[in-house]
Amino acid sequence: MRVLGIESSCDETAAAVVDERGLVSSDVVSSQIETHAPYGGVVPELASRAHLESVWHVISQAVAEAGGLDTIDAIAVTQGPGLVGALLVGLSTGKALAFARGLPLVGVDHLVGHLFAPFLQRGDEPTPVPELPFVALLASGGHTALYEVHAHDRITMLGQTRDDAAGEAFDKGAKILGLGYPGGPMVDRLASTGDPTRSDLPRPMLRKGSLEFSFSGLKTAIARHVELHGVPEGQALSDLCAAYQAAIVEVLAQKSLEACKVTGIPRLVLAGGVAANKGLRARTRELGEKCGVSVFVPPIASCTDNAAMIAYVGALSLASGRRDDASLAPYSRGAGVKRGKVVEKR
Repeated sequence: MRVLGIESSCDETAAAVVDERGLVSSDVVSSQIETHAPYGGVVPELASRAHLESVWHVISQAVAEAGGLDTIDAIAVTQGPGLVGALLVGLSTGKALAFARGLPLVGVDHLVGHLFAPFLQRGDEPTPVPELPFVALLASGGHTALYEVHAHDRITMLGQTRDDAAGEAFDKGAKILGLGYPGGPMVDRLASTGDPTRSDLPRPMLRKGSLEFSFSGLKTAIARHVELHGVPEGQALSDLCAAYQAAIVEVLAQKSLEACKVTGIPRLVLAGGVAANKGLRARTRELGEKCGVSVFVPPIASCTDNAAMIAYVGALSLASGRRDDASLAPYSRGAGVKRGKVVEKR
């Protein structure tokens, strides 16, 4: 089964063709970074308009690279969570295409897509994949949570952030430091040449037994630092970025390994855009080796928002017998818990 996936939950318009084995035949992403950079964040109305302009272009390119529409067996589209206006663009396009071609349609939860991104096979050499069940840290601009994953439709939430997501903390910290948008990659780059011990920043909620997160206080701490000392330059800026990143990374990594201990599952997956952070990858693997936990990190293309992960979960859903119709509606957040199908609180 070859599935065309469509992703439009936030500020990337994406389309991809993937089969039930996770083999990626095409993966096209149109980014909106230049559109939103002047505003320091995603503007929902501008995002929706950009999706309208890009959606058919990325679908056409993805389908052409995969061998044409005649090779597509089904369509999977992101249903939520995300910006409703942006989601409607992808959903409407997917519905229309499925109707016109007489193809099965299935809606996919964006978060579940991230959790199963490690199963995507992008190159000629097979990528090692985790056995089920596994523990997953999903950290992005809008979400930070720990999950126990048994199947694409059997996922338990272990804990989540009480306020800011990790990616949001990176971006807001970068904005305070005048680094531009998106700030996470800039902080990561500068941190690689900095000394994290030069500034003492808090490690929020880093207490044994807690699997919840909170990053708003850390953001306040760096804002207070800048208020007292001004925005640093040169090496001092790199040092402060290193300290800020180290604080976020240490909390994410330690709580992730604590989740493995609590569940007794020695397999950890890093998912979401923050999983692209070099500091997080290195620290989590370091801690994993010490406590006998295998850490699986997808390639960068599978960490950030993409349609390949949507297509793959769509293929799994279709194989289990699920089908959706034209009544498929978007949801902005929390629908997985409300529907009782995608995520259940432990």
